[in-house]
Amino acid sequence: MSSKIPNQLDCEFVVVGSGAGGGTVASRLAQAGRSVVLLEAGGDPRKLKGGDPVQPDANRLPADYDVPAFHAFASENTAIKWDFYVRHYSDDEQQRLDPKYCAKRDGVLYPRAGTLGGCTAHNAQILIYPHNSDWKYIADLTQDPSWHPDKMRTYFERLENCHHRPLHRWLTKIGFNPSRHGWKGWLHTEKSIPMAALLDKDLFQTLTEFIEESLASSGDAVERVGWFLESWGDPNDWRLVRKNARGSRYTPLTTRNHARMGSREFVLESARRHRNLKVELNALATKVLFDESNRAVGVEYLHGEGLYRASSRCNLEPGERRQVLASKEVILSGGAFNTPQLLMLSGIGPREELEPLGIKVIVDLPGVGKNLQDRYEIAVGNRMNFKQWHIYKGVKFSTEDPQFQQWNLCRSGIYATNGSVLSFLRRSPVAEEPPDLFCMALLANFRGYSPNYSQLFAKDLNYLTWVVLKAHTRNRAGRVTLRSADPRDMPHINFHYLEEGGEQDLEAVLDGIKFVRALTSELREQKLMSEEFPGDDFQTDEELKTYIRNNAWGHHASCTCAIGQDRDGVLSSDFCVHGTSGLRVVDASVFPRIPGVFIVSAVYMIGEKAADVILSGH
Repeated sequence: MSSKIPNQLDCEFVVVGSGAGGGTVASRLAQAGRSVVLLEAGGDPRKLKGGDPVQPDANRLPADYDVPAFHAFASENTAIKWDFYVRHYSDDEQQRLDPKYCAKRDGVLYPRAGTLGGCTAHNAQILIYPHNSDWKYIADLTQDPSWHPDKMRTYFERLENCHHRPLHRWLTKIGFNPSRHGWKGWLHTEKSIPMAALLDKDLFQTLTEFIEESLASSGDAVERVGWFLESWGDPNDWRLVRKNARGSRYTPLTTRNHARMGSREFVLESARRHRNLKVELNALATKVLFDESNRAVGVEYLHGEGLYRASSRCNLEPGERRQVLASKEVILSGGAFNTPQLLMLSGIGPREELEPLGIKVIVDLPGVGKNLQDRYEIAVGNRMNFKQWHIYKGVKFSTEDPQFQQWNLCRSGIYATNGSVLSFLRRSPVAEEPPDLFCMALLANFRGYSPNYSQLFAKDLNYLTWVVLKAHTRNRAGRVTLRSADPRDMPHINFHYLEEGGEQDLEAVLDGIKFVRALTSELREQKLMSEEFPGDDFQTDEELKTYIRNNAWGHHASCTCAIGQDRDGVLSSDFCVHGTSGLRVVDASVFPRIPGVFIVSAVYMIGEKAADVILSGH
């Protein structure tokens, strides 16, 4: 391998990772006139030669990236996917009970995206605001008032360009913005359900019954109807956020003209306008470089395609070793798995784990890789007694079918959705103040992630699956640890499911299953649908808890470089890594506890906040 060591500083700031955190902070720094190099381990998801092993199309890109309904295929597209296999349990017997477990890989598939835009390139595009208690927790923990919920809302207003509340958009012109949406930001948001879906007779009838059942089952139905009329089911309306409101909601999507939008678009548009932002693709960061005073001065990386072994196109070539130096700061935004891995490879982490691997310890920081958190998610799947939903007529999830042409020409129809048709925010009996259950109805057969799972989206067109997400999980026992000192290896990831607060988390998820079963009970009694999973064999509380233990999954990994001052804290409230200077972390790993329901909104917000913090010091 050759080594390229520049004779002068390459930039002021190096950012590693282009996802919701890194892409946002890099773009904002460049817009402020700072010189920035953004390192991304993958390529551009719209320009790569793709291809999906489970679909006949020779090259599904850029459609898999652009089309909202194709997000499952994007997560399995070989051009952009990074497949991690994670452990949910240390106990082998318990782990093997999960039907998604792959013995050959000793884990359960955890899709990630190694590409420009990070996981915003394959997510379901859902943008739901965190709970105010999430920000208040950090403000109280750090005694830093800049994390106060009211101040954090300004970052959401800055980044959002809302297109699903047209009346409120008009009201802002006369200085009235009670919903506190953003109207001029870079990230466009739109409604996920087109009228075409609601015109389907069977679907409309089903949705209506769900709503009626939901309101009838609540003790404060009148109050909830008032909140609904005030916000029209918008989960991001500030008035509902402040009240920790519950009830039925639609799901806003991060789409522009009903095509995917994420940090990729922000980065590329910023780079076109600001030549001081340089994007280096296919650049796998291997080490943070420090001077003798523990100040971060740059990043060493390998240049080449498919160098990380999570890539399905893993390249056997060694890559070209390069360095980029920074005069001011290095910012790590690789996510909850790769940021702690890079810190440990650079000598920042638990001494007892690094020294046996021959890694020189720069800062003995035990919290790096600890505190790994995620949602618990579980599915309740129903098969309808008809062949397919009317709106799926002719659908093949292909660029050749009429629905794709409708989306391509008119940006309408079923492909303008992400498959979600209705959702509820619910407070379980064991919840603290905010609602802790998000119950989402999908017109798909979905029961978690396993290889080729997206096949079911195109095959089973008469399913309605409820996905129950448990927010504010109590388990903080998860760990990310190094397998080796080779930066191309994936780390070992174990979530240690249900080890802390397990019984309370189980009770909450159980409540969610019972709730969605109740919503569909009349349809099952009328023989309009049958429950495929969990199914009739799971009826008692203990049986359902066993189903949860054996089948739950997650996809919002976070908290592995947590803000905090105790022994397990890694960062200060301004994102700086303890024991170093010139080094910050800005991604999903920074949270001391997992925020909200869908984490991407919180990560976008801290990207905006971090840019402010950095610019105020430089």
